[in-house]
Amino acid sequence: MSEPVSIHMVAARAGCSIATVSRVINGTAQTSAEVRERVEEAVSALAYRPSEIGRSLKTRKTRTIGIVVPSFTNPVFASSIAGVEEVARAHSRTVLLTATEYHGEREEEIVETLLAKQVEGLVLTVADADNSRALDRLDAAKVPYVLLYNQPARADRYAVSVDNIAGARELVGQLIALGHKRIAFVAGRFRTSDRSLLRYQGCVEAMDEAGLPKPEVLEVDYAGDQPEEPDVLATKLRGLNAPTALFCSNDLLALAVIAASRSIGMKVPGDVSVAGFDGISIGTMIEPSLASIAQPTRAMGTEAMEILHALCQAAPVEPGVRLLQHQFRPGGSIAAAPVESKGGT
Repeated sequence: MSEPVSIHMVAARAGCSIATVSRVINGTAQTSAEVRERVEEAVSALAYRPSEIGRSLKTRKTRTIGIVVPSFTNPVFASSIAGVEEVARAHSRTVLLTATEYHGEREEEIVETLLAKQVEGLVLTVADADNSRALDRLDAAKVPYVLLYNQPARADRYAVSVDNIAGARELVGQLIALGHKRIAFVAGRFRTSDRSLLRYQGCVEAMDEAGLPKPEVLEVDYAGDQPEEPDVLATKLRGLNAPTALFCSNDLLALAVIAASRSIGMKVPGDVSVAGFDGISIGTMIEPSLASIAQPTRAMGTEAMEILHALCQAAPVEPGVRLLQHQFRPGGSIAAAPVESKGGT
């Protein structure tokens, strides 16, 4: 077996000191172009691979980023993770992925685990950005992080999102324009998603502006990534006060609501319109296609990682929430409100 290539061998071939080789590889100091070229030629010719463990011990930087999301299988988060990873790779960083499965109480435990792994920073989505022990822990540890999808009220935090209130208001405005007056809001538990709460607020604002009563609210539980069992969800839908439209806090929930509605004999959109929020691509592949507010999910991930990389480099970055542009995506799942019978209420 051949002897492993060492930094000593690179230095000997390049005709310089080990310290100079280290500086060129780590980019920690300026060297002449001629010396840098000799070192780079030696590294290439010998196929030298620096020890990441040794490098992290010297620089106290692991070049590892933690990513925390509520779910791996929800396409909205998967797309953002892809964006984060793309930028991380471009900056020679690796990522550690983990999911809370919508259990907010796991966030602090997960953050502690990632801190023990000496991650340089985190991109994460939390249940409640304004009441999070996990974020308080990161602040205390002075570890940089960027929130994704959350919209914290605190001005000193970094976040990338869309305007959830404005997006919900736009979608509900579309339903109202179609003649819907009885609109119900269906969501996962508000305590597990501050995004859902903001979307509900947008729904309320749109109905207030139209002189309509506040929407009826149906909160459902999640088992992992999936809403409640279809028969349980169908029973809960039966208990609503005959809404003509259902605005769901995310697309996966909207798809589950469409299936549950059909199971109790409700036609979509003939009897009830259903809309979601996220704009996942599978929504365009079903029949009828799902009306939704589309988020630029991959771009949100790349933006968050670019900010985090700058923070890890101690570059000046203005704190606050960066809102990317959402877009209303029409779909066959919504239509004009059913005509009320003369004897109806």
